[in-house]
Amino acid sequence: MNTVSRIWIAAVAATALSPFAAQAQDTSLTYLTHWSPDTVALLEQAAGDYAAAHPGVKVTVRAVPFGDLLTTIRSGGTDGPTIASIYDLWLPALVKDGLVAPAPETVAGEVTTNWPAGIAAAASVNGQVYGIPNEINVYALNYNKKLFAEAGIAAPPKTWDELKDAAAKLTDASAGRQGFGMINSWAAGVVHPFSSLLVSNGGQLIADGKPQLDSKQALETFELYETMIKEGYSVAAMGTADANTTGPFLDNFVSGKTGMIIMANWWESALKGGMGDAFADIGTAPIPVGPSGDTARSISYSWQTVVNAGADAAHQQAAWDFLVWLNGPTSGKNGASAMADILQSMGILPSRTSDVEAYKDALGRPFLEGYVSTLANAQGFPIVLGGQEFSEALQQVIEQLQYGQVSAAEAQTNAQADAASILERAAQ
Repeated sequence: MNTVSRIWIAAVAATALSPFAAQAQDTSLTYLTHWSPDTVALLEQAAGDYAAAHPGVKVTVRAVPFGDLLTTIRSGGTDGPTIASIYDLWLPALVKDGLVAPAPETVAGEVTTNWPAGIAAAASVNGQVYGIPNEINVYALNYNKKLFAEAGIAAPPKTWDELKDAAAKLTDASAGRQGFGMINSWAAGVVHPFSSLLVSNGGQLIADGKPQLDSKQALETFELYETMIKEGYSVAAMGTADANTTGPFLDNFVSGKTGMIIMANWWESALKGGMGDAFADIGTAPIPVGPSGDTARSISYSWQTVVNAGADAAHQQAAWDFLVWLNGPTSGKNGASAMADILQSMGILPSRTSDVEAYKDALGRPFLEGYVSTLANAQGFPIVLGGQEFSEALQQVIEQLQYGQVSAAEAQTNAQADAASILERAAQ
């Protein structure tokens, strides 16, 4: 047994034997998430297993649509759920507003020891850990191999020129098919694919706290979108998302009406559910490299669970105890955490180092090839104050471009101006 494993097991044992754990009676915790009913059922099962071993502690799971998650956390304030699942981009503002509690020193040590540095950093503000990371998502080009074969396309595109050529061959307006799908009506679904193309073109969103959307690389990315739209390779009306991050953008890819789309690894389960045996037709590949880029890259982002700063000390301790167990190697199957087991049921990449090792065989399955191959070159979406507003403003500009309301040059100017104003105001 290695040193890290001994430290973790010792920490869990100490938690189990702590005075609080011994005295815990009728302690009710609430856990807020945006997961689907099937996944919520798995979390409830894990919570039940924990309660069986910790009499007097009960964890109740509540789910809301993704589009309502942040609002629900904020509207509940310090009287809200004890535990909440959050997108890493939200953390700085929630910390600033005093809504999430800092992790105890022992929990913070476990996070910095057992998660990759970049992921642990996304759960921290000013060096203080506030959450336990769970999932990591990156982006890849998803494509329909059957449609590729019918169009005479031998391999997924590696460059933007090849991407445009493939989109042209796949597009068939008479059949209602677009070659390349874009997403709208959902901030991350709009911004992350665009940003993945941007970093694959050698650009950045933010550097040293300043927006970089006025760069040559950014203009080329806006121009790529403009070309796809003007040529009819991408149809905005086919890309709408709903509050549950499903909708026409998913339906059109599932039904073969979209030849290619850039999406995150977590939607594997949605594709399987919608396509059945036809899921075998889906391939993944790294993001095509732009004219100013040198290698395929992707934007990455992570999720974490945090504890409500308004909960009393006993409930905070109980919440951290549960989260340590849920994300620890003794709670799941074959050395994985219960959280990793839940994530894998959705096709999501776990982020804890021991979970990645426990699931190494499963992570080698064909669908994940395009994702795993880009992990080493992934760039984290900037975690800064004002980050959510920045993302939503960029979403609006990209959607205006998708619907032909602005040119690529206008989109670039507007996006840079919006970002500069937002980040400057947030820093005050």
